[in-house]
Order: sequence, then structure tokens, then C-alpha cells
Amino acid sequence: MTLKVAIIGRPNVGKSTLFNRLVGRKVAIVHDKPGVTRDRKEASAKLNNLSLKIIDTAGYEYSNEDNLEKRMWLQTQKAIKDADVSLFLFDARDGLQPYDEHLAGLVRQEGKPVVLLANKCEGKLQEDSIHEAYKLGLGEPIPFSAEHGLGLLDLYEALKDIEETIPEENEVDVLDELDDEEFKKKPIQLAIVGRPNVGKSTLVNALLNDERMLTGPEAGVTRDAITSEWKYKGRRINLVDTAGLRRQSRISDSLEKMSAASTKRAAFLAQVVVLVLDADAVLDKQDLTIARQVLDEGRALVIAVNKWDIAKRKETLQRLNDRLQSSLAQADGVPTVTISALKKENLDKLMSAVLKVYDRWNVRIPTAPLNQWFADMIDKYPPPLGKNKRRIKLRYITQAKTRPPAFYIFSSNPEGLPDAYLSYLTNQLRSTFNLGGIPIRITVRKTNNPYADKK
Repeated sequence: MTLKVAIIGRPNVGKSTLFNRLVGRKVAIVHDKPGVTRDRKEASAKLNNLSLKIIDTAGYEYSNEDNLEKRMWLQTQKAIKDADVSLFLFDARDGLQPYDEHLAGLVRQEGKPVVLLANKCEGKLQEDSIHEAYKLGLGEPIPFSAEHGLGLLDLYEALKDIEETIPEENEVDVLDELDDEEFKKKPIQLAIVGRPNVGKSTLVNALLNDERMLTGPEAGVTRDAITSEWKYKGRRINLVDTAGLRRQSRISDSLEKMSAASTKRAAFLAQVVVLVLDADAVLDKQDLTIARQVLDEGRALVIAVNKWDIAKRKETLQRLNDRLQSSLAQADGVPTVTISALKKENLDKLMSAVLKVYDRWNVRIPTAPLNQWFADMIDKYPPPLGKNKRRIKLRYITQAKTRPPAFYIFSSNPEGLPDAYLSYLTNQLRSTFNLGGIPIRITVRKTNNPYADKK
């Protein structure tokens, strides 16, 4: 079975460091600044023979008001309820703090198993803090160091004991509803990107039909790329919420630089990227930069114009179309869907566009119709003269790969073929075979002369 494990504690006690240690790679952003983690972040892990689903949570800070700290605690509370066991971290160097004791009281009320970890125990100076931790009422503390991997064997034994108490029926196979054909298909990697405060996390919550992501009026609430496993009409999807991207010149804070790097990494590893725009400020310079980078990396692109319920609709669409045509020629045919994430409007239309563009991204065109199209294009508009004043002869075309579609054109003298002619072929290929919204790669290669080596 897979044991669900939530990592909890106050800010800056080493939760994300432990998360990365257990997962085996740097997935969560780690920074000296307290309160970096805000959303729940999940990943699979192995600890010896234990299969784990690890949940990183925000640092606990008490608040009675409806503010960011209160919403962060509600997300942590959900993680505790969903998990089989919680790892409660406190900083043994600092000793117990009031927030540690307050959080321990809330955790005891949940009635779930807890493993108490005295983190940052690299020496003997922390012994007093370890003994003091008994008053939290969470059992015997384990001396631990997430940074150096000390105490992992003790943690394994504690988790193993808890796993043996959990009935087998608690294990849920998320794939049991899939037929054999669907089972073989890998999940679609779908990233939601855009500038800060355009509604990315609200959109993710609306799609999941769950308050999975932390949202609010504050810009920049999301700081790390958060992946949620999801199924839409039988298709498995890894839905990735990301931090908002600002212009590079405006980013000076090291934490924001790490958030931006996490967003770009998630976008470039995705298969389909949904670029979310604010209906009142569509496709500014930063949006165009994001769109270009997505297409340059070979990802499929869908544009979602959010907050459509309060937009000046006619002016917004006209402005968007003008900007696409004038500034983003490689985005010809990119699906544009107007939505309201807050009111959950047009979400099925958005997902329909995502699935269609994903299928285009994976398309393989049969050789016969591809070369018939190629011959028709050359007849209609022959290639120009090359550098040696001879007509460039393009012999045939073949599709080299998919994801994204890439094509080789073979010619005996390809030197000097202008970019304009390749753009012509790319646009006609996109139009004829319905390849809007995806990048297309065309490379001209020289055919070998079969008589070159003969004397």
C-alpha cells in the first residue's frame, strides 16, 4: 500500500528540506526566508520498502482573521485529514515555541497518528529541546536532521509500525476505473501559467472542484509549482499550478527568482500549457514573452481569457486578436477560450481545447498525403533561385518525429532557401492538417548524390 504522509510544523523548521530528502530530488523551493511554502505540494517517494505519498504544507501561524495565514492553515488541516500519518517537525536549535505548542494541540484534536521529529539535531546541544518536546503530547521525539539525512532509519521504523495498523481497504487504486486502452496512456502534463493575480489557482480549484490551491486577493500567493493528479472524462491529467511570472527586469528578490525558475521548469516539462490572461489586460509584453517561450520549447499552447464575466467583451477580443496577429505569428491557430474561473464558466470548453491541441501535438501524418500536399504546394508556389542562381529542388518531405511534429525536407541543393519560403510551407501545413496551437519544426536536409563516389 501507499502511506500518505503530511509534513507539518511552524515556518522555517525544515519541512520542505525533509520533503526533498524523502522524494530524493529538489522538488520544493527551500529558502532561509520563513513561510516560503504556502500550498500543499505532493510527490511519491520510497523509504526502504515503504511506498509513500508525501505532502508538504505551509508553516503554521495562528490567525483569527480571514487572511492568508488562516487560509494556509485550512490547507494544512486538509492535508492532515487526508493523510494516514503526520510528521510534526520542530526546530531543536530554537527549542519549543508557542506556535509549536498551539499546533500540537490542534493536531491532537484530529486524532490521526503523528511522528514527532526534533529537526536540526546535528550535535548534542539540542538534548534539552528533545526532552522538552515530551510536553507536546505527541509521543517520543526522534532526533533528526533533514538536511543531513540523520534519523531516517528511526523514521522508517516509526512509519512501518503505523503502516501495519492501517487496514488494506484504505488503499485506493486511482486507475481501477480505466479500461485496458486508457490504462496504457500516460497522464497529460498540463501546466497553468500567467502573470501574478490573473486567476491561475482559482482556475485549478475550479477544474478540480476542490479548494486544493490557496487563493486570495493578494498577488503572488502561489510560490512553487504544485501538481495535482486529476481525471477528466477518462483522461488522466497531471494539473500543475505555477507561480506568477513578472518581467525579468522587475525580479530582484532571490525567492521570486526561485519561484520563476520553478514555473518555467514546470511549463517546459509540460505537454500542454494554458496561458491565463486577465480580460482587462490581455496579452501585454510579458504575456507575449511567456507564449513565445512555451512555443519555442515545443509545447502546445491554449490561451484562456479569464474574468470574462466582468470584461468589456468586444474590445477585449478585438485587442487580443490584433496582438496575436501582429506580435505572435508562430501562435497562428492557437485556441483562445473565454472563461470565468470564479464562476466556473466555459471550463468544459477550455478542456476540450486542451485535449484537441494535445492530440495535434501527438499527430503523425501518413507519408502519402503529406507528399501529395508537398507536391501541390511546390506547384502552386515553386522555390526561388538559390545562391548559385539555380532553382532549388525540393524532392520530398517526411515526418521525423511527433511531440511536437517535426519534418525533414530533402533537397539536392538546399543552400540559400529563404526563411520566407519555410514560413510559407509551415503556415500551409498548419492550415491543411489542422495543426493550430502547436509548434512545427521544418528542417531542410541535403540528399546524398548516389554518383558522388563513382569515378
